[in-house]
Amino acid sequence: MSTVLDIDLLRTFHAVARLGRFRAAAELVSKSPAAVSIHIQRLEAIAGGRLFDRDNQAVTLTTLGKRLLSGTGEILKAHDRVLGEIHGKALAGRVVLGIPDEYAAHVIRDILPGFSATSPNLVLEVRTAPSFKLRDHVARGKLDLAVVVQPLHESRSKDLLAVTTPVWAGGRSFVMDPTVPLPLALYAEPCPYRAAMTAALDAAGRKWRVVLDSASTQAIKACVDAGLAVTLVDRARVDGAMRVLDGLPPVMDHEVVLMRGNRAGTAAAIDLLAATLRQQFRL
Repeated sequence: MSTVLDIDLLRTFHAVARLGRFRAAAELVSKSPAAVSIHIQRLEAIAGGRLFDRDNQAVTLTTLGKRLLSGTGEILKAHDRVLGEIHGKALAGRVVLGIPDEYAAHVIRDILPGFSATSPNLVLEVRTAPSFKLRDHVARGKLDLAVVVQPLHESRSKDLLAVTTPVWAGGRSFVMDPTVPLPLALYAEPCPYRAAMTAALDAAGRKWRVVLDSASTQAIKACVDAGLAVTLVDRARVDGAMRVLDGLPPVMDHEVVLMRGNRAGTAAAIDLLAATLRQQFRL
């Protein structure tokens, strides 16, 4: 009998790979942790080897797991695109989406074009703002859906997109001098990473000063890359122009979640966009 790659197994695998935790992946795919483990075991039997290395904190992809991840992403996208075309063309209306600046390029470039193509009768509006402002706008009915970053200790959302570990990052040429205030590139208020940075430094008694205060992720990155300041970024977003800085106060993990409003008449359209974001969002 020929081997078949089950879509449910692949979706569970991608959820674990993205979140790095079986329990978080179970919440994302609405299954029990035991069912997630069974899915991974079945997929490992098909793949012919271990897909993840496990420890007490998280799981990481093996070489085989990385190959399977890169090779099956298009399968999931094609599957979801067909479903989107089936359901999306019958939908009409307007959906207003909020995104933090740091994830805007990914969502706008990699996710929304396909969504718009499969839902031609939906009018999509996108607004960017700091996460806590987006959360407030959802509560006040100004947004239908928002991607929001928040500390992991807050109430765990059923619409979890990713769990992220923030790290202190500086430019390759940055030299940290503990005798002078730490130069910071701060995200505009009200931002969870801004609050986490200043709270961690204050709690540790580490003096700091503001070099840049900006709503633009690109401006903050340029400031850090130039060696003028340090900031807090997702570990997955540290690139070749940056390095992770040791010796600074640790910051707790955060989660990226979807929050939705209750505007009448748009529920089906919001459901479709939310499903698309859950399936395609990546750190």
